[in-house]
Amino acid sequence: MTSNFVSNRLLIYILIGIVVGSAIGGFYPTVGEELYFFGRLFVQALLVLVVPLIITSMVVGVSHLGDVRKLGSVAGTTILYYFVTTAIAVIIGISLVLIIEPGVSMTPQEVPFTENLPTRDLSLWGSVQNLLESLIPENLVTAMAENQVLPLIVFFVCFGTVLTTLGSTGERVIHLFEGLNAAILKIVQLVIWAAPVGIGALIAGRLGAAGGFLGFWPELVKLGLYTLTVILGLSLQAFVVLPLILYLFGKRDPFSYARGMLAAIASAFSTASSSATIPLSLYCATKRNQVSQKAANFVIPLGATINMDGTALYEAGAAIFIAQTYGIELTFVSLLIIFVTSTLAAIGAAGIPEAGLITMLIVLEAVHLPVEGIALILTIDWLLDRFRTAVNVWGDSVGAAVVSHHIEES
Repeated sequence: MTSNFVSNRLLIYILIGIVVGSAIGGFYPTVGEELYFFGRLFVQALLVLVVPLIITSMVVGVSHLGDVRKLGSVAGTTILYYFVTTAIAVIIGISLVLIIEPGVSMTPQEVPFTENLPTRDLSLWGSVQNLLESLIPENLVTAMAENQVLPLIVFFVCFGTVLTTLGSTGERVIHLFEGLNAAILKIVQLVIWAAPVGIGALIAGRLGAAGGFLGFWPELVKLGLYTLTVILGLSLQAFVVLPLILYLFGKRDPFSYARGMLAAIASAFSTASSSATIPLSLYCATKRNQVSQKAANFVIPLGATINMDGTALYEAGAAIFIAQTYGIELTFVSLLIIFVTSTLAAIGAAGIPEAGLITMLIVLEAVHLPVEGIALILTIDWLLDRFRTAVNVWGDSVGAAVVSHHIEES
């Protein structure tokens, strides 16, 4: 069974879940509210995977770089490209949602667990201090128990980095984490198969709480504004930022290069999977665009694991959108944490359909935003997932050209 077939079948099931959940919540609000329980179970199943996924994916993602002491100019250029483009994408996502404010005009949601929400308005230096303090927990086990995701990301990135320097001993530990990561991703895939029921139940509950279609319609219109905001951000990244980098640092014509990568980008959009698109991306980059084999073989597979421009942009914007819908005013330090977490969480985003739901929870947990807010965006997540995956693959392809040019000049 091909990954493309599996992805399309999952998409069909999710769409059916959305339609059924909308019908139940819209026409039978009371029943919809009762079904919300199953949506909560789905969210809890995702939440329980957050910490294990951070631990394994961060270690494995960093270990794929090899011994950090031996990283050559190719690897250095690649990592620099990954972080710069991801950071730019996050800044675009945050900026657009703050400017357009798609969630501000929505009916404010009831905020659960308000005691966990950030309320301090700190000075610039105080914000920086608070951010730095949040990177180092007093107790790692406590951080795991309380889902303090930012210090876990930092610790296990450092842990994975150190493992690459320990020779055969480190390799044995890395192999263990690779096995654990494969097992966690398998569980993720199993949970994602429950997405049609979970998403349908969440939508039914949201519609039911709003009193049916008539009560929810104004919010649905505003959700369309959020969708347009995200697509605008992804378009800026795909059609402005990445082509400019390709032209300036890869010395390539963006139009002809994009034409050569069109098959891979179309595949990414249809499958919503960066990993499934790797073979086609390699073919398009090396055969159609004459990217060096050395650059493509290093940049594209690694990028499918740790370079997720579209995902990072989407998650940063979605976190702020959810805060707006709950009427939560984010402090400067909260925005900094969203920036850092979205950038780093992109490293742990598995290249499979809908895996971004889990990394989205990582960002929400980092700034103590209500995870229930994810129900607001699940209606259109299946569509935006395809757009952001296409941007992810396009970003990897541009990176291959940039690194290839760097090799030629060396």
